[in-house]
Amino acid sequence: MAEVRFDGRVAIVTGAGGGLGRSHALLLASRGAKVVVNDLGGTVEGTGAGSAAADKVVEEIRAAGGEAVANYNGVDTWEGGEAIVKTALDAFGKLDILINNAGILRDKSFMKMEEIDVDKVIAVHLKGGFNVTKAAFPVMRENNYGRIVMTTSNTGLYGNFGQANYGAAKLGLVGLMHTLKLEGARYNILVNTIAPIAGTRMTATVMPPDMVEKLKPEYVSPMVAYMCSEECTDTGIIFTAGAGYFSRAVMVEGPGIALNAQKGITVEDIRDRIGDIKKLEGAQPFGQSNEEIARIVAALNA
Repeated sequence: MAEVRFDGRVAIVTGAGGGLGRSHALLLASRGAKVVVNDLGGTVEGTGAGSAAADKVVEEIRAAGGEAVANYNGVDTWEGGEAIVKTALDAFGKLDILINNAGILRDKSFMKMEEIDVDKVIAVHLKGGFNVTKAAFPVMRENNYGRIVMTTSNTGLYGNFGQANYGAAKLGLVGLMHTLKLEGARYNILVNTIAPIAGTRMTATVMPPDMVEKLKPEYVSPMVAYMCSEECTDTGIIFTAGAGYFSRAVMVEGPGIALNAQKGITVEDIRDRIGDIKKLEGAQPFGQSNEEIARIVAALNA
């Protein structure tokens, strides 16, 4: 089988100064991609800035014979997103791949969480993914090619104590993916999401040291690289990856029940049928919201 290569492709990896982003950038570059290494150079909490983190990864790529440039803009502003994409166009003349990886943590129990903890995390994760993708999308549309990867989390999919802000932002990126997969389809722009389990500077705050060692970022990056490749033809998929484990996560809806609305529906009707309402046997995913609506209408007319 031929090797998966990225020769001639240009990629942006946000938050690539360390951890998962660094690993993604190094792998893509080793396979021929020209990479924009974006990193604000701040703390895990999203404070401060500096160029050292991005510069070091660029040096690693160049030392190995690859091509890369650094970008130090934050993803949390509209202007930052535009500047990151402009760096790719100025340096390499095009853009094919975007990995939205930048993130911060401000973990606190919900009772202790303050407004700034919510705003900062949503600004970097959710709005950051929106900002950079908004700038990249028209460039990819013009070239009739694009591979976009969002980064969610098992906290967003399943929840985790002390991470209400992070979980809400991470699941928001899944919603963004589901709309962009539709709007990008006719332009060969595929949008998928990775749910990584990795030991990084961020997760070291919530994982024991031995677990961090077992969950190396390098074990996630091959899945992400595949999602960025021409060989990937999926769109709107959530892939999970960590420590050699790979799977697909999906939102499904059970078969449900149909009650006669014209006769009136009472709270007692719901109580008496709650077991049937909750059943997941025969559950299915939907490609878009209209498919779910169509199934509901069909069930009511049956």
